[in-house]
Amino acid sequence: DKSNYQDSTWWDDSSQFMSIEGTVEKTSILLIITTTLAIATYLFMPGLAIIGFIGGFILVMIIVFSGSTNPFLICSYAAFEGLALGILAAALTFLILGAMLLIYRAKIIQWDRNLAIAVSSALLAIILIYLISFIGIFLGIEVPYIHGSGPIGIGFSLFVIGIGALCLVADFDFIEKGIERGAPKQLEWRAAFGLMVTLIWLYIEILILLSKLSRR
Repeated sequence: DKSNYQDSTWWDDSSQFMSIEGTVEKTSILLIITTTLAIATYLFMPGLAIIGFIGGFILVMIIVFSGSTNPFLICSYAAFEGLALGILAAALTFLILGAMLLIYRAKIIQWDRNLAIAVSSALLAIILIYLISFIGIFLGIEVPYIHGSGPIGIGFSLFVIGIGALCLVADFDFIEKGIERGAPKQLEWRAAFGLMVTLIWLYIEILILLSKLSRR
């Protein structure tokens, strides 16, 4: 029952329930913060990128594992990622976002149990591969092919980007289901945060793909 939810947002708002307009507004706020700092870092302060990566990683762990919807923490995460990312590959990232939103709204792809299992399994495999690669750096062992600029390496990057794009469908589904169920308005920040995490992951993977293509 929607009447059981209480609004705990930090500003006066006429609605206490999650809405598409509110989620878009908060996502826009995070994107503006990230883009502004990305441009400033790229032009004037490139040395701050490492601070952005470290700060962004710490905050994403705090937000994810605490389940926080705190606007200050989420906006701070967007700011740190702005320091880290710069402006390269942003156009492709937003193009994928727009394309997946159109596909989702046209009901060409729907987030159901089978898709959730498939994407979750693929995500687990990707995480394990990257974890093994990270450990291999310290042991002097390199996972063959996937980091190279050959067909396998490029194919792997395209696969990871494809899974990242499907994760956007999960984000859209979370927003839609939250609105349908009358979720409290503070969850708009959580939904916007989820979108930002997926977009930043896509951005990084696109940079990796472009790097591989440039070495061919």
